[in-house]
Amino acid sequence: MEFQVKFDINEKIFLRNPESSELGKLMVKKSIDLIYDLGFEQFTFKKLAIEINSTEATIYRYFENKHRLLLYILNWYWSYMEFLVTFKLENIIDKKERLNIIVGLLTHEFPESTSQFDYNKKLLNQIVIAESSKVYLVKEVAEINKDEVFKPYKDLCGKIAEVISEYNSRYKYPRSLSTTLIETSHQQQYFSVNLPKLTDVSSQVNSEFTSQFIKDFLFKVLD
Repeated sequence: MEFQVKFDINEKIFLRNPESSELGKLMVKKSIDLIYDLGFEQFTFKKLAIEINSTEATIYRYFENKHRLLLYILNWYWSYMEFLVTFKLENIIDKKERLNIIVGLLTHEFPESTSQFDYNKKLLNQIVIAESSKVYLVKEVAEINKDEVFKPYKDLCGKIAEVISEYNSRYKYPRSLSTTLIETSHQQQYFSVNLPKLTDVSSQVNSEFTSQFIKDFLFKVLD
């Protein structure tokens, strides 16, 4: 099932809200396409301007730099993930099944988005796997964090930590485990495709391998 939803992204990330104009929405959509195709290092506002038939100066009216644009994209993704977790768990009572659902969301690709104006969640998922650490593994992270721009990621971790605690209330490190699950799922998906000898992936589909590994790890820790 595909959802078309909007989230209130922290205003400190952008200079002008891209959701306020059709050009802004197109800017974010094409950024996702370009970052997926080129990688974040090779992505530039000049290349984006060509894609949206505009100018670099126009893009700079929305975002101070490409790091802020990536941060915006990731904030949207983390908000979407928290929405999905909340929605998928709404009527699930079984505590183990709730954790299994979360693992499934963390380790499986989203389908291609069909709407012309919707963000391509399949590409966005791949960007998160390959590029997300670049927004916080920076020297200025403490300064950046003062503006609470990582709140959607923290909220998602907190949500998963609650489900972990529901499963085993005696476990002392639910939030640390939740971030470990997220980051490890990204690493294993990335490594299994690009550096497979860093994993134990064999003939399995990469997502299935990662899901099985995460579940094995998770329940051995909690049980």
